[in-house]
Amino acid sequence: MSKHPNAQAHQVAGGAHHRPLNREDYKTLSLSALGGTLEFYDFVVFVFFANVIGALFFPADLPDWMRQLQTLGIFAAGYLARPLGGIIIAHYGDKIGRKKMFTLSIFLMAVPTLVIGLLPTYETLGIVAPLLLLLMRVLQGAAIGGEMPGAWVFVAEHSPARNYGLAIGTLTSGITGGIFLGSIFGVWLNSTYTQAEIHDWAWRMPFIVGGVLGLVSVYLRRFLHETPLFKDLQKRKAADVELPIKTILREHKQACWLVALMTWVLSTAVVVVVLMTPSYLQKVFHIAPADAMTANAVATVTLTLGCVFWGWLNDKIGTRWTMVLGWGGMAVTAYLFYLGLPGQDTLVARYALVGFFVGSISLLPIVGVRAFPVAVRFTGLSFAYNMAYAVFGGLTPMLVSVWQQVDVMAPAHYVAAMGVLGAAIGLFWPMASRGWQPKVQHG
Repeated sequence: MSKHPNAQAHQVAGGAHHRPLNREDYKTLSLSALGGTLEFYDFVVFVFFANVIGALFFPADLPDWMRQLQTLGIFAAGYLARPLGGIIIAHYGDKIGRKKMFTLSIFLMAVPTLVIGLLPTYETLGIVAPLLLLLMRVLQGAAIGGEMPGAWVFVAEHSPARNYGLAIGTLTSGITGGIFLGSIFGVWLNSTYTQAEIHDWAWRMPFIVGGVLGLVSVYLRRFLHETPLFKDLQKRKAADVELPIKTILREHKQACWLVALMTWVLSTAVVVVVLMTPSYLQKVFHIAPADAMTANAVATVTLTLGCVFWGWLNDKIGTRWTMVLGWGGMAVTAYLFYLGLPGQDTLVARYALVGFFVGSISLLPIVGVRAFPVAVRFTGLSFAYNMAYAVFGGLTPMLVSVWQQVDVMAPAHYVAAMGVLGAAIGLFWPMASRGWQPKVQHG
């Protein structure tokens, strides 16, 4: 006898049926990926215009370093709000349905993004301006904390088992595509308008466009259907047992640790290879900003393609060897990339190669979704992922920056170590590596 009525629900994507992806699946996948792209774009576009925002939303007489620190603090507030927002949204996702929360999370992102684009600056509002900006970032952080786990669970529970990895990999590629969209908008704006025009009004465009497209995405998500597994759960009234987080902390600690460690690998790959490396290339190896950003944009494209490839490979050869090849390959190509610097003639090709292996981050949701039973799945994945991301996503830049002072190859060592950790999890942790599912039990 199981401990709670939802023990039956350790099912993966759409149950055990082996049908191919159909038209309805493609609609679900495309609408989910589009929303994820826009939501991630809305969250990261702040980074690309942080300097302008700092100049406009803080007093002009502040020292430059102080202004930069406060701007980065407002950016960091978005990360700190992730766990709380993610857990609250996931709680209701497990109680009243995936679809409602999936739509709410993009609404919670779109509105603050639009508000940032329309917000009066310090010159007009004084101290109220940065406080409103901070509030909008907190709402954005709460939204993204619910969006990613929600999207992974939603798509996984709609997908046929034979295309489970491919569906989650494709969705993850859509989310990473949001970073690319943000950088492209930044490049276009900087090459179309003068710095004075950007400072005066053009910086608002990416926020207004992102907010409007986000609201369009809210409307489109009305056409999605609740997942079959959650409907089944509601019929059996298994969703009304107790607070999902209590069940998670009592009965699913191993799954939480698994997702947390894999999040460490994922956050390192994204933060170090994608977000930190462009400035590292410029500061340490004196590579021109335009060359660094071009190489980074190409790597973001191969990362996006890699997410799909590693998801597809998971369906073909299983999770264990996909983790060994994907994350083991990330360790090797990290050294190939960083040890070959500056090497400008091969910079783009080597950055693209490591980017492709970073695409194996799609293995985290592939493993993470099926590690929890349906009744507490959204909460379990959201809690473990967001808590770990808040810790590792926050500490990694500081750790690498300090380490870099004594060893210029610090990024290579850190990324490679995480690649080895990911491969080891695949080889030695049965819950991760064998498409693990407990025997079906009925409560």
